[in-house]
Amino acid sequence: MIPGFITRWFAPAPDSGVADDLRRGKSPWADSVHLLWSMWIFITPLFDHGLRGYTRTWLLCTLASYPVFLLLFAKVQLAPRRTAYFYAWGMAALCFSLLHWYPSGLSYFVYACVMLSRCDMRHFRSYVIQVLLLNAVYVALAWWIGYPQSLLVIMPVTVFVICTILTVEQIHQQKDVALSLSHDEVRRLAATAERERIGRDLHDLLGHTLSLITLKLELSRKLFDRDVDAARREVEEAEKVARHALAEVRSAVTGIRATDLAAELASARLLLESSRVHLDYGDLPTDLPGDVERGLSLILREAVTNIARHAEASRARIELTRERSSVCMLISDNGRGGIGQDGNGLCGMRERVRALAGTLTIESPRGQGTRLRVTAPLPILRLVETSHAPAGMPIDAAMAETDSGQPAA
Repeated sequence: MIPGFITRWFAPAPDSGVADDLRRGKSPWADSVHLLWSMWIFITPLFDHGLRGYTRTWLLCTLASYPVFLLLFAKVQLAPRRTAYFYAWGMAALCFSLLHWYPSGLSYFVYACVMLSRCDMRHFRSYVIQVLLLNAVYVALAWWIGYPQSLLVIMPVTVFVICTILTVEQIHQQKDVALSLSHDEVRRLAATAERERIGRDLHDLLGHTLSLITLKLELSRKLFDRDVDAARREVEEAEKVARHALAEVRSAVTGIRATDLAAELASARLLLESSRVHLDYGDLPTDLPGDVERGLSLILREAVTNIARHAEASRARIELTRERSSVCMLISDNGRGGIGQDGNGLCGMRERVRALAGTLTIESPRGQGTRLRVTAPLPILRLVETSHAPAGMPIDAAMAETDSGQPAA
């Protein structure tokens, strides 16, 4: 069995690099791949007059220092970020203590500078100062020992390049994490707002109706022994109210299950940006019929999903144009194109377009992206303006005239 103090020694701290990897779903061994650079410890003697660099001194220093280096490397990954720099400095001390006899220990110095980036990066100035201080100590010590002048330049430049690359990558990684958190927050707020809306709608919809049904049933119970006909009328009215409430609940559930174009476009932007696809879209048409807007939203959702999964695009655009008697939605991308036959996604879109009595056209030349155009008719009655009605004619009559093409009787 492993002693308890060893288990505690190697347990990852909650804010350690290993703990962060586990929270992101990465293997705790993923960063161990960086140990491949330690092969330079075993290669460096080749540049010291061939195999004569592999001396007894080199062997003893390697056997004594390499296990210590591995322990320090592990502790940088496992320790809290606010104290991990102690172990990075331990690597540097290991290098400096052996520098006079052990040139291979320069790899420990490079690791020390690089592993400082695994520490708390909120104090970037402190990180830069520590790296500069380590390089100053190395240059002074190597110059005093008598190392070649080329190494006095090559090692600091190498450290500067590697640390700059890793720092930029970590900054971008932190921004990606922040963006992911903002996406999650947007989804959470949207879900909360939707739950509140559903609660208000159900309260407004059912509160008064159920109260009315309760009153009528109580009244019918009181009238049952004195006036059977009146009791029957109250029960019939309660039944009508209940049927009306059932129809309203079904309509409300349909609205809850559906989504509007604005919400679907926001969801599309989140999905495509997470797939590294830039999305452009213009202004939305106003006052679309509810069934048309729901149908277009579902078509849009399917199209955006196809772009994210299959198009291999870097840009996409959505345009919605409303005309007098129709609305047109154009979805285009700069992906690979070449759609030959309908899959499940396109079949579903065609069914939804048919339900809207619209048309769907697809242009997808290979290598030139895909353009999907959906045209859906709009009810004429929604387009009649009050000003079009002749003087003295009721609005209902004017709408009937427009719908039928003949003057209303």
